[in-house]
Amino acid sequence: MRYLQTFNRRLRQMREAGRLSCQDVAEICGVEEAQVKSWEASDVRQRTYPDVTALLDFCIKTETPLENLLDLAGSGDEGQLELPGLAFSESDDLSNALKELEKEINRVQLSGEEVKLLRRFRKTTEENRRMILQILGA
Repeated sequence: MRYLQTFNRRLRQMREAGRLSCQDVAEICGVEEAQVKSWEASDVRQRTYPDVTALLDFCIKTETPLENLLDLAGSGDEGQLELPGLAFSESDDLSNALKELEKEINRVQLSGEEVKLLRRFRKTTEENRRMILQILGA
């Protein structure tokens, strides 16, 4: 998975820059916190990678371009991108797969109001975020 060689470091840097915990990322991606920790594992033997749904959830909900997480430069496969959980054989119907991918993107797309709330939440203090999460029962 040459596209994911530095994914663990990139994800951690983005998470910390956005002042997100592993639990925050887990909630965004719809996975367990332990999975996020394994995505960021420095030991390659303990590292796992997100599936396409979790990767898209993170990118869309945090407004992070996919190329910021993946190693695309110098891949040698210009125009070709292999993502975990999204693979095609010659017999696959690409148009059906693209329709499914579009449905998934639409499912996780944030509304304008949700984007505003997320931005305000990120800009507030740690104490305010904790209080908001307590109120929400998270």
